[in-house]
Amino acid sequence: MTLDRAVLVFAGLVVLVAVTLAWLVNPWWLALAAFAGVNMIQASFTGFCPAAIVFKKLGVRPGTAFQ
Repeated sequence: MTLDRAVLVFAGLVVLVAVTLAWLVNPWWLALAAFAGVNMIQASFTGFCPAAIVFKKLGVRPGTAFQ
């Protein structure tokens, strides 16, 4: 798995977990989904993604988006 795919999978999981928790526990969990969305938008403009840095340190192969 490349770094790009790992970041996309992680972002998708965060959104799905947040929506599930909002549905089952408390609607305020939607703030986590909003945070993930804002982070994806800023990463597309700046190229800076904290999740990519963590995955890189864990040894995930580099992809093309996050150099």
